[in-house]
Amino acid sequence: MIKINYFFIYLFVLINFISCDKSTKENKNHLNLDNVVTAQSDVDSLKIQEYNQWSYAGETSPEHWSELGENDCDGNRQSPINIPTTETVKDSVELLNINNFHYSPKTKINSVVNNGHSILYNFNEGDYLEYNGNKYKLAQFHFHAPAEHLVDGVRYPLEIHMVHITPEKKILVLSFMAKEGAESEAFKELESFLPLKKKQEKVADFSYDFSDHINKDFKYYHYVGSLTTPPCTEGVDWFIMQEPIILSEKQVNLMEQSMPHDNYRPVQPLNGRIVTSN
Repeated sequence: MIKINYFFIYLFVLINFISCDKSTKENKNHLNLDNVVTAQSDVDSLKIQEYNQWSYAGETSPEHWSELGENDCDGNRQSPINIPTTETVKDSVELLNINNFHYSPKTKINSVVNNGHSILYNFNEGDYLEYNGNKYKLAQFHFHAPAEHLVDGVRYPLEIHMVHITPEKKILVLSFMAKEGAESEAFKELESFLPLKKKQEKVADFSYDFSDHINKDFKYYHYVGSLTTPPCTEGVDWFIMQEPIILSEKQVNLMEQSMPHDNYRPVQPLNGRIVTSN
């Protein structure tokens, strides 16, 4: 009888050990998956995201992002930044020009998603740009209202991030500021999918030529920073267009109403980084 009791005790301990070990692995995998999903929220062409451990307010606001698991949010090369235009350094060689862009008017947007943090327009494969010997595919573009980057301390009402990525996961973001003025005809089809509720997705099937927004003699600011959402991955090439896009007040308001209030991260210290311009 004693032997049987010992056997059941051993069996009970073994089952609990296996269960705890499995639970630990599942939690670890869940955390890793969350990190991947969060990284994808600013990188890949996405469906609706289930990662809700960060936000723009309260206990999970930007000042607490570095506490939410393994990430780079307390790194030294973070984004966004304030761009001091009088202190930028001229590029000795133009890093990006109109010949680097390969945007086709036939490339289609396949879905529009409110992932709880922003509005994302997801592209089929087709559009890409070439930079530093690499091919960066355009995955998606999304919005922040008001803008995340400041220019000489000025915050625009809206900022558009066009996220590009290589097969090796190198990331390049092309950023456009938007200011209020005349109505934009090019944005009318984009706004036809709005408003979107949180976690809502609409299937899309229309072509959008973003090259319409890129001037042949465009001017940019460039620096190396990070994703502006967790996990705040560093090593991201940022190209911020100096010439803003013009949208009507109604168009800006419609975008604002579809997203969390003030979905922007505060500016981060430069920490000795150099901002260049062409």
